[in-house]
Amino acid sequence: MLVNLNYVLKDAKEKGYGVGLFNTTDTDMLEAVIGAAEELRAPVILGTAEVLLPAGELKLIAPSIIAAAKRATVPVVVHYDHGLTFERCMEALQLGFSSLMFDGSLGDYEQNIADTREIVKIAHAFGATVEGEIGHVGQADANDNAVADLYTKVEEAVDYAEATGVDALAVSIGTAHGAYKSRPKLDLNRLREIRNALEIPLVLHGGSGLSDDDFRNAISQGIAKVNIFTDLCLAGNRAMEEGLRLGEAYLDIRNRKVALIKEEVKKKMMLFGCNNRY
Repeated sequence: MLVNLNYVLKDAKEKGYGVGLFNTTDTDMLEAVIGAAEELRAPVILGTAEVLLPAGELKLIAPSIIAAAKRATVPVVVHYDHGLTFERCMEALQLGFSSLMFDGSLGDYEQNIADTREIVKIAHAFGATVEGEIGHVGQADANDNAVADLYTKVEEAVDYAEATGVDALAVSIGTAHGAYKSRPKLDLNRLREIRNALEIPLVLHGGSGLSDDDFRNAISQGIAKVNIFTDLCLAGNRAMEEGLRLGEAYLDIRNRKVALIKEEVKKKMMLFGCNNRY
């Protein structure tokens, strides 16, 4: 069942659980994520990001992702993550994505508001939802998660949400994208203050590599959507390494890869508390 973010995140916010976004660059990952969601009766968000397009072009993977979402017996959001350009965001909408994130967080604050507001207006006309970002979730290999100046400020979050009309907001509270060199320290007090100031669901990027307690604490303090990609890639790497070590044929390695990624997705879904919701 293809739905947008509002369909799944409002319930998650009200009931205190998290919904995972799992970026999928190929049909192996797609099969793993949809299979996990069906088995656990969990809502799920399938996505890809603009920086991942060299590994899976939109026109190539969009038809498979959207068809799988429509066939599913659980709610599936098809989300274009970290859209950096107006043109690519529009392409995602035209291809049938039910949601997108526009990320203007590194640019000028007022320009970010103006650009996001325009994309919200167009996306809503398509029946799609929009996630924005204020503050900046950086890269773990650059140690961006340690730069407090990039963290989301409560007053800016309120101003940005009211000015743009976004349906969900990604916040920076100490996470970063990619594999962490050292354990991140989440600013849960800041997260709690943002949650108390806003009505819309909040989103945590850079989830791969956090501890189970980090996830539980973040969700308990207002996170309704959690983005995961690196952990899926690591599971896929392990599968391929094991298959090659055992001398397996290509298709056997492929099936091993799907199985291990699926187990990783199921583990995250149960940790987030979104299993057995539908």
